[in-house]
Amino acid sequence: MTFNSWVICPQTNPQANLRLFCFPYAGGSSAIFRTWPNNLPSNVEVCAVEYPGRGKQINSAPFTRLELLVEAIAPVLIPYLDKPFAFFGYSMGGLVSFELTHLLRSQYSLAPFHLFISARRAPQIQFTKPLLHLLSDHDLQDELRKLNGTPKAVLESAELMEIFLPILRADFAILETYIYTQKQPLECPISVFGGLQDQEVSHEALQAWREQTIAAFSLHEFNSDHFFIHSHQQLLLKLISQELQMRQRSS
Repeated sequence: MTFNSWVICPQTNPQANLRLFCFPYAGGSSAIFRTWPNNLPSNVEVCAVEYPGRGKQINSAPFTRLELLVEAIAPVLIPYLDKPFAFFGYSMGGLVSFELTHLLRSQYSLAPFHLFISARRAPQIQFTKPLLHLLSDHDLQDELRKLNGTPKAVLESAELMEIFLPILRADFAILETYIYTQKQPLECPISVFGGLQDQEVSHEALQAWREQTIAAFSLHEFNSDHFFIHSHQQLLLKLISQELQMRQRSS
């Protein structure tokens, strides 16, 4: 297989018969998923998608429109889709993986066998909050403190924020300029994860994902805020593992 700067596999696993592609949240990188292979079934190869502007793509300009990002990801993913695959998307990554699933279906007649969406409202739920990507640097940093996902050491470092803010602003632009267009529901199961104390994504906004599939749907909520990927990672991976093992048994 040809490896590229878009797809990072923390532990290559040629014996795997399933691949799990992971899509980070806004401002995040593939590094979020580096330890995931240790806590998932041995037949699963974890492949994290690296957005431009970070990691091995640090020298590439970040995208500011979702459609363009998804169109760039699809062709570089195709060589990896020679085995059954699932998508896991966190927050922004949930929207990226959802639109990518639709593009793969329409342009390549390919589909993940399962879609895992975390900390992201359903795409048909309209965005009503102030636009973060248009805020001043100072106001944007204040919003980051409220979200509780950026380490304090990063927020307090002028040098790190100089690197981080343009990436985050571009990612917020992707989310805040997104316009949902109704499509045929997906045919793969969707599992949705949320935080009960998440001020950004309500229970109803998570539940609304049910409309996006004609297959099975499940919703799991953790006693956490928006970033349960860190606070409840073991339980999250356990639930994902259970779904992947069900796939293994049924195949």
